[in-house]
Amino acid sequence: MENSIVKSQAYGKDRVRVVRVVRHQDGWQEIADYWVRCLLSGDQFESSYTKGDNKLVVATDSQKNTVYYLAKTLPAEKVMVPEVFAAEVASFMVKKYAHVTTCQVKVTTKPWERMKFGDKAHAHSFYREGKETRWTEAVITKTSPPSAASLTTTINSGFFDLEVLKTTNSAFVDFWRDELTTLPDMPDRLLSTKVLCQWKFVPRTIEALQAIDFNAAYNGAKRNTLDAFANDPRAWVHASVQTTLYIMADRILNDFAHVDDVYYALPNIHYFPFDLSKFGLKNTQTDAEVYMPIADPSGFITATISRPAKGKF
Repeated sequence: MENSIVKSQAYGKDRVRVVRVVRHQDGWQEIADYWVRCLLSGDQFESSYTKGDNKLVVATDSQKNTVYYLAKTLPAEKVMVPEVFAAEVASFMVKKYAHVTTCQVKVTTKPWERMKFGDKAHAHSFYREGKETRWTEAVITKTSPPSAASLTTTINSGFFDLEVLKTTNSAFVDFWRDELTTLPDMPDRLLSTKVLCQWKFVPRTIEALQAIDFNAAYNGAKRNTLDAFANDPRAWVHASVQTTLYIMADRILNDFAHVDDVYYALPNIHYFPFDLSKFGLKNTQTDAEVYMPIADPSGFITATISRPAKGKF
């Protein structure tokens, strides 16, 4: 057993729940509600695995405390944006601890919506309902450890559990057929999926990354996802979920130069017309009005869409 080696390692604190409230002098208030995971890694932690030596182990409880400490002491604008807060926590860790080579911080949030009464937004009351979950992950690594003078920074962001459905303008035809094929051509069908979308920002210095409008990127990715699904003229003749996915990602890349590539996972949640012929009723594709949702099994379509090499920044 003593001949085995530690190929990779990271440890830290997960599911740190932190809420930051910003109170403005005019009574207007803002809220950020996060789940945070912080993981540390570095060659000098290897002895904690192989020799039971904890001298350099930064306790996971200390990592938890750091999250709350920074949530209080950082300027509000560096806490209220998940990408910026994640990068700040990761940067703090690698700069404070010389033996930490890499810090990986993931922030997940299910945003609160501000209540509105008539056309007036309430100053300090919010609600939450069925909504996608937003997340981001910042990874900061020392290029010449133990020095923190030079750091590499990557940030990935995304959302998941965005449920969408449309009742027409989706097709699946002209697919491969052989002796195992039973599915008929579907020139028009219900299309529903639970969208997972993530995007990678072009690697930059932490200062340059924090100048990005991350909220605009998130809102734009969601807007393009919904608009391509419902309104893009090509959506009316989509040959497959694969085509829908490509159009969504292509639009995000066209809108945001600082995004390097886009990944989607789209489970195809099936709604099949229920066979009512035994009751003398037509409910086939052209007459279909009553459907039976099928949870399992489902199609599952994924792809990463990137810029051509000459288009990368």
